[in-house]
Amino acid sequence: MILIKTQQEIDLIRESCRIVAETLELMRKHVKPGVSTKELDKIAEEHILSRGGRPAFKGYSQAGAYPFPASICASVNEEVVHGIPTNRKLVSGDIISVDVGVQKNGFYGDGATTIAVGEIDPKVRQLLDVTEKSLYLGLEEAKENNHVQDISFAIQSYVEEHSFSIVRELTGHGVGKFLHESPAVPNFGRKGLGAKLRKGMTIAVEPMVNMGRKEVAFLDDGWTVITKDKKPSAHFEHTIAVNNGKAEILTVL
Repeated sequence: MILIKTQQEIDLIRESCRIVAETLELMRKHVKPGVSTKELDKIAEEHILSRGGRPAFKGYSQAGAYPFPASICASVNEEVVHGIPTNRKLVSGDIISVDVGVQKNGFYGDGATTIAVGEIDPKVRQLLDVTEKSLYLGLEEAKENNHVQDISFAIQSYVEEHSFSIVRELTGHGVGKFLHESPAVPNFGRKGLGAKLRKGMTIAVEPMVNMGRKEVAFLDDGWTVITKDKKPSAHFEHTIAVNNGKAEILTVL
């Protein structure tokens, strides 16, 4: 069932989303060669708690996996999503996708960005730029009376036009009263298909784009997803509210 939110509920979701946006901005400031992903996790958790929020990912479990042990997902290079923070130190040339979820006052926000560590290869920079641009092209279609796959088609078209690959196994999703709600929001599809978008829906749109082939593998830790060909992957995400004009991006400062 797709949950339609009242304006009051959207305002509460916006509070959580602002903390997400603040945390991602902190990550951009602290990502540099020599920092560990566990250090980034500590910085993120402390900020979320200081703002009266709760890290939504910490302790979260799905599909029988053991509870996620950290406050952020920190996915480096070929790790697509759900990377678990460790003592691994970043080096120049890496990229890191940071995914942040926050719950405050019973409502959730969710967002992600991919950050370059020092100087990166120009082709990898293009991967980041194309993935981020595809997100915003998808959001242009996230308006009342469009369909979910209008978003999907816009993302897929732009990504494949630039010879990158869309991950099929993982999608965006509804978000707000729960961390994951209906509908699923795939990053590939055909115009006019999927659930009709209605004013008051809140969804997380999150293209996951690979430099090489689209196939992914799931590691034995029960969480981390990597590209099968070990080539880099990028991930950008916003939580938005659907209205009759254009999508309102909630994960902004």
